Amino acid sequence: MSEVTRTDVEARLQAYAEPHLGKDLVTAGCVEDIRIAGSRVAIDLVLGFPAKRWESGLRQAVQETVLELDGVDEVQVGIRSEVASYGAQSGTSLVQGVKNIIAVASGKGGVGKSTTAVNLALGLATEGARVGILDADIYGPSIPRMMGISGKPDSHDGKKLEPLQNYGVQVMSSGFLIDEETPMVWRGPMVTQALEQLLRDTNWQELDYLVVDMPPGTGDIQLTLSQKVPVSGAVIVTTPQDIALLDARKGLRMFEKVNVPVLGVIENMSTHICSQCGHEEHIFGDGGGARIAEQYEVDLLGSLPLSLHIREQADGGKPTVISEPDSAAAETYREMARRVGGKLSQQATDKGSRFPKIVVNKES
Repeated sequence: MSEVTRTDVEARLQAYAEPHLGKDLVTAGCVEDIRIAGSRVAIDLVLGFPAKRWESGLRQAVQETVLELDGVDEVQVGIRSEVASYGAQSGTSLVQGVKNIIAVASGKGGVGKSTTAVNLALGLATEGARVGILDADIYGPSIPRMMGISGKPDSHDGKKLEPLQNYGVQVMSSGFLIDEETPMVWRGPMVTQALEQLLRDTNWQELDYLVVDMPPGTGDIQLTLSQKVPVSGAVIVTTPQDIALLDARKGLRMFEKVNVPVLGVIENMSTHICSQCGHEEHIFGDGGGARIAEQYEVDLLGSLPLSLHIREQADGGKPTVISEPDSAAAETYREMARRVGGKLSQQATDKGSRFPKIVVNKES
């Protein structure tokens, strides 16, 4: 029987495509160490995205893949996550205490963007990341209600605001500074200035990700924010409706203009499931999110149904990922969060592996 080599193990690892990265673990730069001792193989993996609930599934998949090698009887897999700062568009200054900013945007209102942003942030947090969410919709702040938070932020030094927290997520919104029913009668420049102050004058505490719930639309305000905020990547939220898809295309092009990578598309209200009889119907159209993702060569991160429960949970201040963590919808949000984190991590490793040298120790 021939001796198992590093090349053999690497070849097997390259046969397995990690679903959140869209490529094998070797190419993705996630293999930190390989140790071989006779028929035993030990592999250390470092993921560039949080994946607490996925670790057991990944471990099993890697073990099954490597055990197909002749001469291998045991495979041990160590997994840890290490989120780095994956960069932002040029011409913007980084935000203190924040590694990565993810913009959640839509070309139009009414597509469930804020609900998606909140559950995406909670999905990243429950997977093990340090997460914050910034409510950038100055005219219609809804994040405080969705996150079940009220009150005014403190300032320990008189210069920076302390973010409010709930469900392990740091939150900042203009909704904390004004009455919920007070309209913001401001022109565009005032809004962009207010948002920059909320972003940079908040004492964010060692965040892996700051999710920014962008205002709907693609006008001057959105373009200016995209140019001034150091965004690492963007997520476009749409519904299958033709009108929503037209506006989603505008959102994609807006981020292209300011050199912000689009991490993918999320399709809300993909189907309606009757709460009485369970009948499922594509009332807003079928496959629109997939078509726009294919057209612009980005990923379809996931699809969610039009659900009474998702809406009620968000309105009640206890979003789906928290209120029903074992539900199919919550797992969809977590899966999308992992894919967003995975896509973002590859912006750095596409230029070369973070762990180019694999150490192999052989023992007789």
